[in-house]
Amino acid sequence: MSNTERVPATMQGKYDEIVALIDQFCQQYLNEEYMEVCRGMTAKLCRKRPSPLATGKTNTWACGIVYSVGRINFLFDKSQTPHMRADDLCQHFGLSQKTGSAKSTAIMQLLKSGQSDPNWTLPSRMADNPMAWLIQVNGYIVDARHAPPEIQEEAFRRGLIPFLT
Repeated sequence: MSNTERVPATMQGKYDEIVALIDQFCQQYLNEEYMEVCRGMTAKLCRKRPSPLATGKTNTWACGIVYSVGRINFLFDKSQTPHMRADDLCQHFGLSQKTGSAKSTAIMQLLKSGQSDPNWTLPSRMADNPMAWLIQVNGYIVDARHAPPEIQEEAFRRGLIPFLT
């Protein structure tokens, strides 16, 4: 288990139950990257105090987490690979799209997340995520990919950008 997947002992059982559903789904329909990002999001929700995962149905949380990561990474956009319809995703977990979407919205609000959030972007999509590269330099918001090397290096050292270009 990586550092980002550490969960309180009291939440370990719930984490394991949710992740088992997520892993099975990602292996069947998505990929390893989705599985890892979903695991990280599950762990983050387990660490919240109080954890919202302590109550509610396991399948609803699993669906909401996959749905959230999917929204952030444009899973429902036909031009993307992998691609999946939202109603198909929810149906797999035995839920209506309305329920899956509502749980996803609640999760994204809890995590203060939104479309293209670099914290939940698939690693293979990070280079193309404009939100991952915006930094403030002398009061101006700039794309770090177009900044001088010394500014990029400092932004990377501070953890403001995902890697050096």
